[in-house]
Amino acid sequence: MTDSNDSLIVKPKKSGLAPLILTLVELLRQLMEAQVIRRMDAEKLTESEIERAADSLQALEKQIFNLCEVLEIDPEDLNLDLGEFGKLLPRRGAYYPDQSSSESSILELLDRLISTGIVLEGDVQIGLADINLIDLKLKLLLTSGDKSAS
Repeated sequence: MTDSNDSLIVKPKKSGLAPLILTLVELLRQLMEAQVIRRMDAEKLTESEIERAADSLQALEKQIFNLCEVLEIDPEDLNLDLGEFGKLLPRRGAYYPDQSSSESSILELLDRLISTGIVLEGDVQIGLADINLIDLKLKLLLTSGDKSAS
């Protein structure tokens, strides 16, 4: 006789919010890393700032890998395949800001949009059971921190 509760067990490596959340955190970590590299190359960061940023990015990456291990998630599974749009993240070491890469990724597109700056405008309707409950009118300025301060 099988346990009727077996069907209720969720295996972290197959489903759940954890892989999605870790994927978003890794995307943000890599975007921040690209912005640090851009500022470092433009000599806009002091040695102290570079060291602090590098230490923070390494600590965050280590935490992501630790969580993947605890939740039994293969870190490679964080790189979502988005079909015709390509992969979410570049292969390790395959992307360096402002240099062309052989494989494009969503991260590369987002990094370029952030460094250039873009304004997004839109309306979003959120509802349930064919009932419109929330109307959002959005205007989003997406740019790097050093550009938004000027």
